Amino acid sequence: MTEATCVFTGQNWEAGVLRAERPVLVDFWAAWCPPCRKIGPLVDELAREYAGRVTVGKLDVDYSPDVAVRYDIVSIPTLLVFRNGRVVDQRVGALSPQELRTLLDAHAPEKVTASK
Repeated sequence: MTEATCVFTGQNWEAGVLRAERPVLVDFWAAWCPPCRKIGPLVDELAREYAGRVTVGKLDVDYSPDVAVRYDIVSIPTLLVFRNGRVVDQRVGALSPQELRTLLDAHAPEKVTASK
């Protein structure tokens, strides 16, 4: 994981996800899951790419099963997008880079460009 990628747990869930001011992408994953390990570096890359527009983080279902149960996570990786404390989008499985960017672009505010 990178500095840009948040690590979510049951302890920081409310503050980091439910009360976040911007959209939040949460990757529900586990270390023993090959598809999770496959998309992990991509999720980290997107955390850097979308910094300031979308908060991107991961929640290890083995260490925070209570949160996974709350959102009916039965297959991993599962990616949920939250806005204003509510799930607004969901994908299951190891998505391609383009699929993940499309998902984030649908919920991210526009990039701010410097005016000339």
